[in-house]
Amino acid sequence: MSSLSARIQEIFNEPGCAKNANKSVAERKKGCNKQLQPGGAAGGCAFDGAKIALQPFTDVAHLVHGPIACEGNSWDNRGASSSDASIWRTGFTTDMRETDIVFGGEKRLYKAIKEIINKYDPPAIFVYQTCVPAMIGDDINAVCKAASQKLGKPIIPVNSPGFVGPKNLGNKLAGEALLEHVIGTQEPDYTTPYDINLIGEYNLSGELWQVKPLLDELGIRILSCISGDGKYREVASSHRARAAMLVCSKAMINVARKMEERYGIPFFEGSFYGIQDSSGSLREIARLLVERGAPSELIGRTETVIAREEARAWAAIEPYKPRFAGKRALLITGGVKSWSVVAALQEAGLELVGTSVKKSTKQDKERIKELMGQDAHMIEDMTPREIYKMLTDAKADIMLSGGKSQFVALKAAMPWLDINQERCHAYMGYIGMVKLVEEIDKALFNPIWEQLRRPVPWDKVAKNRQTETITKMRGRAAEIAADPQTMRRAKKVCFCKEVDLGTIEDAIRSHGLTSVEAVRQHTDAFGGCCKRRIEDVLATMPVSSPPAMLRAAE
Repeated sequence: MSSLSARIQEIFNEPGCAKNANKSVAERKKGCNKQLQPGGAAGGCAFDGAKIALQPFTDVAHLVHGPIACEGNSWDNRGASSSDASIWRTGFTTDMRETDIVFGGEKRLYKAIKEIINKYDPPAIFVYQTCVPAMIGDDINAVCKAASQKLGKPIIPVNSPGFVGPKNLGNKLAGEALLEHVIGTQEPDYTTPYDINLIGEYNLSGELWQVKPLLDELGIRILSCISGDGKYREVASSHRARAAMLVCSKAMINVARKMEERYGIPFFEGSFYGIQDSSGSLREIARLLVERGAPSELIGRTETVIAREEARAWAAIEPYKPRFAGKRALLITGGVKSWSVVAALQEAGLELVGTSVKKSTKQDKERIKELMGQDAHMIEDMTPREIYKMLTDAKADIMLSGGKSQFVALKAAMPWLDINQERCHAYMGYIGMVKLVEEIDKALFNPIWEQLRRPVPWDKVAKNRQTETITKMRGRAAEIAADPQTMRRAKKVCFCKEVDLGTIEDAIRSHGLTSVEAVRQHTDAFGGCCKRRIEDVLATMPVSSPPAMLRAAE
């Protein structure tokens, strides 16, 4: 664990990190060594983050060393898509048991690696460390090294047990595994002046394929995508790219920066969400490639493509703008989407009431201020209760978020659209922008919301009954208050049976009763608490004889 601790400290001291950049030299040396608080990994542990970052590599086997629950919880939790291999869709785990915890799980791990190679023969295997084997001291680095030498396949250890920190730390630990064991280990078949890397792009719902045709048209080749629809050989030879685009700096800034240091690959942080951001990213890619030796005519061709695609996109979303006039959106997400989706929503004609910045860097927040103004409502952390209140108070007409908060919007009977990794639609590029506008329109103007907000029939019936009961009670109370004698007779004598004084007096007069037992026979005053009260009534009433007919009947 000492090497893992050193690796984590190195990540915390990342020069490219926005927080570290604002520290003094002395503070920067200390690093971000804040201890993990209980519940700090509730949104995803380090292992979960590593699995999310690497699972979109489609032709490798992903083996989880630990109890089966770890693999079950993390399998396929990001909606990435593949154009070729499908082995990444198979969940592999060593399924550690109690005996493995006692005697160690290294032999079990080696056996699982060998079995995967014999049965599936993947180009490589990623082995993920989890909490249990890390705590008992399983050395997955040694096992992977021995298995790689003996079986002749790259076996990549991903040292990211869940207890070391949250999901974002796991993203960076996954990047470190690539830098140490994969990147630079193979050479591409050929290179071109137009080769680029995409870092932190996961091809959610196949959205990368909405941008790739434009790059293909410009002659720009994606040498490696880390990691959406990526292949092992591509990432192993990614050190030969001429430029790189960093899609999510919060996740893999360490990969982009170290590749720039080691291999001289310049990078920029961009976005393909929204029309203007898509155009800006294409321009920046072209500019970097030209600076690295690509023909200068690439810039002119890029502008031609941008002009054509922008004209199509603006024409497609123009009919929706009048429908969106005055509509307000609440964006609950993080990272690059906290600002890139803001730009897209503004282009669609929506007003932003707020955007979450819980997982955003300082640069992300600065971009939000540029887009929404200096008074932009940036939400660090909003509880479900606060989100619900904002929606029910009609401060927002639609919420865009991840699946975890969808039920807050549904409870408030407000439109909701999935914008995070679980979504079923691709929103990247010019085509994706049009699709996003279409889905927002469907959500906003779906007639189901009007129906859901109507009072349900049974609530209306219950409310009417309640109103009638209250009216009757008030009328009875008014009658009693108007007649003192009626009020006196309505006084309860027996609290357990709720027998009033008038009933007792009427029974005594009608039947000439003189004892408690006789009164009980003619009324419901059977409770033990009634005896003394009945005696008091008998003592205050004059003795009278029952009617003649009643005596005859008795």
